[in-house]
Amino acid sequence: MDKPGRVPGSALPAQARYTYSSIVSRAPFRWPGGARIAVYFALGLEQYAFGEGLTEDLVPGMSAPDVLNSSWRDYGNRVGAWRILDAFRQQGIPLAILLNSALCEHAPELVESCRAAGCELIAHGYSNSDTLAGMAEADEAAYIRRVAAQIQGRTDKPPGGWSSPWIAETALTPDLLHEAGFSYLLDWCMDDQPVWIKTRRGNILSVPYSQEINDSSAIIGRHVGAEEFAGMIVDQFEEMRQTADDQPLVMSVVLHSFISGQPFRLRALRRALGHILKTEEPLWITQPGAIASYFQTLRAPAA
Repeated sequence: MDKPGRVPGSALPAQARYTYSSIVSRAPFRWPGGARIAVYFALGLEQYAFGEGLTEDLVPGMSAPDVLNSSWRDYGNRVGAWRILDAFRQQGIPLAILLNSALCEHAPELVESCRAAGCELIAHGYSNSDTLAGMAEADEAAYIRRVAAQIQGRTDKPPGGWSSPWIAETALTPDLLHEAGFSYLLDWCMDDQPVWIKTRRGNILSVPYSQEINDSSAIIGRHVGAEEFAGMIVDQFEEMRQTADDQPLVMSVVLHSFISGQPFRLRALRRALGHILKTEEPLWITQPGAIASYFQTLRAPAA
């Protein structure tokens, strides 16, 4: 139904961050090494407030204090993350970490292990009990700066990328990220190639981020099983291989330590990783920051 106030048949309200572009009309290029597909794996490491704020729940509707769901989430940072880090190390696959900066306080050992393993640390807000939605501009700007400073303080390197908790933004989030020095963000899922996003003082790059090949939306949201999720990864990869010719693509797989870090799910994930690694054609298995840096050398933002 039309929202009140809009005359049926009149021009539709539209976002002004990017314009329409069909993937089949773009100039061809290749990723490094002649690859047609750039693949990255992002692992969410999240910290939640106990008894308040937003939550990711395995079993909804529990009474307070919610011991079941809060301890299930804690399993991710105590056990699941370590298992996933080791699995990717064994396979030689680089990881990107979507990092709640509160973990710099609550689990600094885990943050340091990710840094030492060569993971790219991407700012993912302070906590996933937070949301940017509804924040005033000054509060949001301060929040973004705090997160970046906290990660830099722990790792000696400012984060180049941002992923909003719950993919929730205000109308100004891309502007504020650009002004805080971020070079790319992962909130937008409208394409299989990077897209320049307009801000009030320049441009910031949107790197593809899957809301489908994502264990949270698939396994928790749609109750997909471990084997089915692994099959989704394989099918996504094979279909992209078939279509990625003159339009090279980015494939992302989004994981969470308390979901895919569960042993039975990790076992199925290992099989999907093995399938991708057996591919004989050139692949660029990389991290979002490297994708953003390379794309920026190919296509400058429109003036």
